[in-house]
Amino acid sequence: MSRKFYFHQIILLAGVYLILFSGKAKAQTDIDAIMMDKHNLCIGPMYGNSSWKNYWEGTLKRDNANLGTVSSNIYSIMGNYGILDNLNILFGLPYIATKASAGTNHGMKGLQDISLWIKYMPLEKTLGKGTFSIYTIAGLSFPSTNYPADYLPLSIGLHSTNLSLRAMLDYQINQWFATLSGTFIQRSNVKIDRNSYYTTEMHYTNLVDMPNAIQYNLRTGIRNERFIAEAVLSNWTTLGGFDITRNNMPFLSNKMNMTTIGINGKYNLAKIQGLSATGGIHAAVAGRNTGQVTNFNIGIFYVLGPKKDKQTKTPKIKK
Repeated sequence: MSRKFYFHQIILLAGVYLILFSGKAKAQTDIDAIMMDKHNLCIGPMYGNSSWKNYWEGTLKRDNANLGTVSSNIYSIMGNYGILDNLNILFGLPYIATKASAGTNHGMKGLQDISLWIKYMPLEKTLGKGTFSIYTIAGLSFPSTNYPADYLPLSIGLHSTNLSLRAMLDYQINQWFATLSGTFIQRSNVKIDRNSYYTTEMHYTNLVDMPNAIQYNLRTGIRNERFIAEAVLSNWTTLGGFDITRNNMPFLSNKMNMTTIGINGKYNLAKIQGLSATGGIHAAVAGRNTGQVTNFNIGIFYVLGPKKDKQTKTPKIKK
């Protein structure tokens, strides 16, 4: 038995870019245990908003009257195509607009990074009373425009090229499921528009050495042919970097750690086969050199392909 669900997108986390100070949104759900049917394409728009007033300067939690509330609006197009029932490719491109409610710093807007993933399910088998699956996901993201990165917390991204590799385990009994994943992200150096900068020492170059990162994600809830409802715990940890110094602006290569909790949902419309609505809300509960962000998102997706009018099936145990 193969588990075949309509593609859904839960949260836009554009790398760590919005997790930093605007709100991750990366999302995309290269990070769920759902596969598209062979030769089916699920595509649609998403809207997200993230905002924060308080932030962690190193481990010190504070606010900044010169910024007020920093917010971002994210408009994206996302999709998932089934090459095979157990092999999918996913893509996404967000347009982001940032602003601060106080002070003289102006916001930025523009297309951010193109993200591509290959998602493979090499194993699905009966284990005990449920179904156990293993997934591997490889990802690549790179800037789609020449936006400036050296303007945190109001820049729309970090302008690095990222390679990611994720391992994911999923277990489902009837409608109840749990999914655990771990990701390693390798980030390229970034060029900035100045010839020197200071971290913990002076650097006489325009190249910034970006630290790599790891991400862990746990989600659990109900998943069936009509809807998905889940709770999510996620952690992003930068492998290196340094703390923001007192009253200074953040910098690209800061250590940026964050733990978030949230809920996601997806509903397949009964009257229009292939059409689904998604949404979610997430909030930071711990961080280091990041904003205490709250974000929400909504999206509408439609399945195109030979099986678009076929109802998805609740996972069952192999006989």
